[in-house]
Amino acid sequence: MTEAAKTSEPQDGPSVSVVSPGDGETIVLGTTRMRVLEDGSRTEHRLAIAESVLAPHTQGPPQHRHARHDEGFYVLSGTVQFTVGDETHDATAGTFVMVPPGAPHTFANPGDQPAVMLSMFTPDLYVQYFRDLQGVLAAGRPLTPQAGVAMMSRYATRPATDFT
Repeated sequence: MTEAAKTSEPQDGPSVSVVSPGDGETIVLGTTRMRVLEDGSRTEHRLAIAESVLAPHTQGPPQHRHARHDEGFYVLSGTVQFTVGDETHDATAGTFVMVPPGAPHTFANPGDQPAVMLSMFTPDLYVQYFRDLQGVLAAGRPLTPQAGVAMMSRYATRPATDFT
């Protein structure tokens, strides 16, 4: 069968998504750059995946808990420091961290080199939080602690105040 014949046949079932290097939605949050590889629109909102580049000496978000989604992190390069409750873990390339709903957590890159990780959200709920956060920062509005808590709460997330 020729290539032309293969592409002219009707497609059955869901389409496959291919995101090439340099493609995908970019979200910039201070010293962190995210590239959304899947925002949930092609997975019926079951899964979202983003590549995050944390610049050296990047502080992460305050320790927090998600009520409605799991969050997984796979470190591709560098070292990402995860804090889970009272425990700190230095995750190097090849390390996977899975955070279930309700677990207090945060992450940072305290090192001198950039760190890159894949972040997975199931369901995709939290991608819109990052979009909203970028909108506040891009508009030049200050992100006060109260505003941050209010924004998190729209996505079933709250600060882990017992670990701050």
